[in-house]
Amino acid sequence: MSRHEQWLRRVLERLTAGEIELDAALAELRDLPYEDLSFAKLDHHRSFRHGFPEVVLAQGKTAEQVRVIVERLAAKGNNVLATRMSEEQAVHVTGHFPRAEYDSISRVFRLIQQPVETRGHGPVVVVSAGTADQPVAQEAALTAEIMGNSIERLFDVGVAGIHRLFDNIETIRRAAVLIVVAGMEGALPSVVCGLTNRPVIAVPTSVGYGASFGGIAALLGMLNSCAGGLTVVNIDNGFGAACAATRINQLGID
Repeated sequence: MSRHEQWLRRVLERLTAGEIELDAALAELRDLPYEDLSFAKLDHHRSFRHGFPEVVLAQGKTAEQVRVIVERLAAKGNNVLATRMSEEQAVHVTGHFPRAEYDSISRVFRLIQQPVETRGHGPVVVVSAGTADQPVAQEAALTAEIMGNSIERLFDVGVAGIHRLFDNIETIRRAAVLIVVAGMEGALPSVVCGLTNRPVIAVPTSVGYGASFGGIAALLGMLNSCAGGLTVVNIDNGFGAACAATRINQLGID
C-alpha cells in the first residue's frame, strides 16, 4: 500500500472510530479529486492513481503561477517535482522554499519533504551518448530518483567511442530498466538493447547538426531499430522515460 493510500485509510479509520467528525474528514478530503486555482486545476488525486503527485511543467507558466502551484502541492506534505523550470522561475520559487533543490543543467526543481522510499526490482540505469545529451539524461535520472528508484548514471558513452560502453558492461547487465539518451543519429539505444534482455527506453534528443532536424533523425532511427523490444519516447522527454521506467521497475511491488 502506498503512502498516499495509507493516509486516506487513516482518515477513514479515524472517522469510523469517532476520533474526528464528518465535517473534519470532509475538510481533509475537500481537494480530492482536484483543487481549482482559477489558472490551474491541481490533481491531488493523482498520487492515488499513479503513486506520485502531479508534476509541474513550469514551461509556459509565470514564475508566480509556478510558485502558487508548488505551494499548494507542498501543503499536502508531498514531495514536489517540477520540470523545465527556467533560472528566473527557480530564483522566485526557491526563495519561498529554502529546502528546495534546483538543477540548472536539467532545469529540474525538487522539494523533498518526505523520505523517498526506494522500491523496484533493481536500479534504473540512465545512459547518455554525449555530454550534450546530459540535460535530458539528468532530467530522467532526477525524476526517476524522486519517484522511488535506485539510480545509476552512465554518461558520455556514445557509439563514436563504443569501447567506453563496453568498459561498463557490468553496469548495463545489473540494471532492472535502462533509459538510453542520444541525439545525432540516435544509434546508442539499439546497441544497448542488443546487449541486454532488460527493458530499454530510448530518448531521442534535439542535439545534432542540420540534418538531425531537431531530433527527428534520432527519433526515426530509434523507431526503426532492429533491436527487438526497444521502446521510444518523444524528443527530449527525459521525464516521460522516467515515468515509464518507474512503472516497469515497480510493477508488482506493493
